[in-house]
Amino acid sequence: MSAAVGQRYARLEGHDKVTGTARYAVEYPAAGVAYAQLVPATIVRGVITAVDAEAALAVDGVLAVLHHGNAPRLAAGVDAELFRLQEPTVHFRGQAIAVVVAETLEAAREAAGLVRFDYAPQPHHTEFSAQDPGLYQPGHVNPSYPTDVLAGDFDAGFTAAEVRLDLTYRTPAYFNSPLEPHAATAQWQDGRLLVHDSSQGTSPGQEILARLFELPREAVRLVNPHVGGGFGGKLYLKVQTVLAAMAARVVDRPVRLALTRQQTFGPVGYRTPTIQRVRLGADRDGRITAVAHDAISQTSTVTEFAEQTAVYTRNMYAAPNRRTTHRLARLDVPTPFWMRAPGHTPGSFALESALDELALACQVDPVELRLRNDTAIDPESGHPFTSRNLAACLDDGARRFGWADRDPTPRARREGRWLFGTGVAGCCYPARVRPATASATASPDGSYEVRINAADIGTGARTALWQVAADALGAPPERVRIEVGDTALPPADPAGGSTGLASWSWAVVRACERLCDRLAKLRGSVPAGGLSVEVSIDDEVAAQATLPRYAYGAQFAEVRVDGETGEVRVRRQLGVFAVGRVVNPTTLRSQFIGGMTMGLSMALHEAGLFDARYGMWANHDLATYHVSSNADVPAVEAYWVADSDSQLNPLGIKGAGEIGIVGAAAAIANAVHHATGVRVRELPITLDKLLAA
Repeated sequence: MSAAVGQRYARLEGHDKVTGTARYAVEYPAAGVAYAQLVPATIVRGVITAVDAEAALAVDGVLAVLHHGNAPRLAAGVDAELFRLQEPTVHFRGQAIAVVVAETLEAAREAAGLVRFDYAPQPHHTEFSAQDPGLYQPGHVNPSYPTDVLAGDFDAGFTAAEVRLDLTYRTPAYFNSPLEPHAATAQWQDGRLLVHDSSQGTSPGQEILARLFELPREAVRLVNPHVGGGFGGKLYLKVQTVLAAMAARVVDRPVRLALTRQQTFGPVGYRTPTIQRVRLGADRDGRITAVAHDAISQTSTVTEFAEQTAVYTRNMYAAPNRRTTHRLARLDVPTPFWMRAPGHTPGSFALESALDELALACQVDPVELRLRNDTAIDPESGHPFTSRNLAACLDDGARRFGWADRDPTPRARREGRWLFGTGVAGCCYPARVRPATASATASPDGSYEVRINAADIGTGARTALWQVAADALGAPPERVRIEVGDTALPPADPAGGSTGLASWSWAVVRACERLCDRLAKLRGSVPAGGLSVEVSIDDEVAAQATLPRYAYGAQFAEVRVDGETGEVRVRRQLGVFAVGRVVNPTTLRSQFIGGMTMGLSMALHEAGLFDARYGMWANHDLATYHVSSNADVPAVEAYWVADSDSQLNPLGIKGAGEIGIVGAAAAIANAVHHATGVRVRELPITLDKLLAA
């Protein structure tokens, strides 16, 4: 029997999705369901002094209007982001301050516009600036990295360097914008709460809901078999889930609550804007002797969120003298949140762009410069990397891309009004695992069922776990059934940080191994009622040595720029990655090209345009917040190199959901410079920035 792992399988749920039978959070049948609509605050900061819901309640079909004056009480101290309708304080514009519940969605929306509030506005501070006198050093950056790291003597090393660069890069706010907005259907029965939620992981959410509503954990069930994208934005419980549950308890019937597209722009999270100063000192051959990366980002007054922007620089390239720092501006804005490859995405744009500038200053090829600064030893910990195939990715990518034929001179290639250029960037992302539990069951008919509360957010995780289980059981895949997305299943951490498959597969392998051992003792005889086992890997994960484990890659891009209008078009993108063992080449490629496309969108189109006067982004919908469309995306090629690592998990899986976006924007920015001779250090790269230069 051939192994399932490593083979191309179509997604198990593919037919259901393309035929519309896969159900999402607000599509599950529920008898007597009502609809809820959030009402957002229209001031930046202040206190609600009065609520007038009379007109809203008069709308035909309206069942209730909940606000801080009449909403059920939640337990305090659980999560400040979810403590809504509990107090009259407004922390940011767009904060949920009321919920209207009605028989129909149309009635709920109409009534939501009729709820009136009186406010006592207070002075607010919303402008993000490197000159903010309130910038401060957080205790740590996400998820638990040291805020600042120093090694060697950067100041002395930088002063003594033959080549010195002091550069500043800026990235705007970005929004996750999944196809399915944040949404939930909640219903109560006999004191128990059932929620169908659009979530990247429901096990933590189950605990939070239980604490908020002061219930036993087993009285709460969250279900999420299908999730229409998340990109980090649905990693933890969000406000719509809590308010749907609250509303359902008040009206004593199921309630659906889906945020409007506009409501997803900010109040439920976004990638913070950044200001990054990068200083590089090197010898004439391009070998880095000193590097400093100082990152500034913003947080809210509600919850501290410290983007780990400069962490990328700590482990990527060798340098004896290093300094990385993070500072935060605490503003009256919504709290930033996780977005695909947090920290590494904006951080790689700055560092990989700076390396391109260093290559020009040293007259060294950009690929060669990265190879010269490659290292087998982690610069931060001093330990050898468990595996590091950055050089293999750069070499293979350069060969596939045709890099050897490149003229390094900017503006060297022109065809009519079009200027052509190529660029490169390295990339990396941590390879981590989290606790998980899985169960495996053998039935007398020779079939198997494997159960784990993993989340398939569109990545193909369900299919990959099915392949892993088939091999671990030594069974034909068609005899194996996989079940995910329900807190009634054995618990597992969310899909985030490229830890999902790496962690869940470990638990699945251990459960299947245990089941096979039990079957062997029974000499293959399965009891009439079946045989089940459940295994946790929590102890194995906790005992794992702390070592530098990373996935790597190389991003290449070719662009053409209209020399008269400044219009930028990406002609092709090519990425080569090292991500450990490949479970399913089809779904892996999908993850890579999806991340690379998001990087293209970051480079050329996406930007939250913030109006500091009103404390909100002006372009808070998909009509004005530009995301790359089909016409913008060229041929995107993704490949991978052999990458064996025995110090990760039983299968040597690193995870690949994040790394495709890392470095992609820098490769395009470097290509634009090669085409035009104009260096754009503030994303996105728009024609006005090119024409002005």
